[in-house]
Parts: sequence; C-alpha cells; structure tokens
Amino acid sequence: MDISKAISELKKEPGFTDNVGMLLVHNGVVRSWSRKDRSSVSKIEVIPNFNKIEEIRQQFEKRTGIFRIVVHANQGVLKPGDDLLFIIVAGDIRENVKPVLSDILDTLKKDAITKKEMP
Repeated sequence: MDISKAISELKKEPGFTDNVGMLLVHNGVVRSWSRKDRSSVSKIEVIPNFNKIEEIRQQFEKRTGIFRIVVHANQGVLKPGDDLLFIIVAGDIRENVKPVLSDILDTLKKDAITKKEMP
C-alpha cells in the first residue's frame, strides 16, 4: 500500500473537508525479534482473515467522530522490515480519533490476523 496515495484518495472523498480534522496512521512492520522472548526472527507467515478485518473496520467506522477507516493487511511470508499492517483513521478531533486507532489495532491483531514467527 502506498500510504501517501491512500491519504490523497481519502482527501478526495465527498465530505472529507467538512468532517476531518485529524488523520492517524499506523504502519506495522515485521520485527527481527519476537515480542515473547526477544529471540531472533528471520521471517513470519501472516494469515489475515479479510472478512473479519472488514467487519471490524465497519464496526469502528461507526464510532463518534470517525469519517473513514482504511485497513490494509499484507499476507504470506514476510521478512523483518516488510510492511505488515496499515491503518488510517480519519475523524473530527483527536479525542475521537486517537482511541479508535488504538482500539482497532488491538482488535485486528487479536481477532483477525494470525502470525507465525520463524527463527
């Protein structure tokens, strides 16, 4: 996903200028170590559940002040430094946008994306 292009396209949507005062972006990348025990990781296999991702995206997009949420999850075998997950949350004010980014990130990682680390 080209994050700059995605933001540019989002800004062209009708209603953007009337409803958006903040964009927050998450760009998750593959680490070279495991969060469990900091052991070395040479690659990971990522299996996103795209139907669940869309369900979660729609659910969070209904929250107060949120104009649009864009989610892009890569899949397959990825190596450290590769992009893993992009999230863009566009909304009115930071008090509404900041918690949504945090909550949707945690929910996606818990309920819609499976990762298998390989040494």
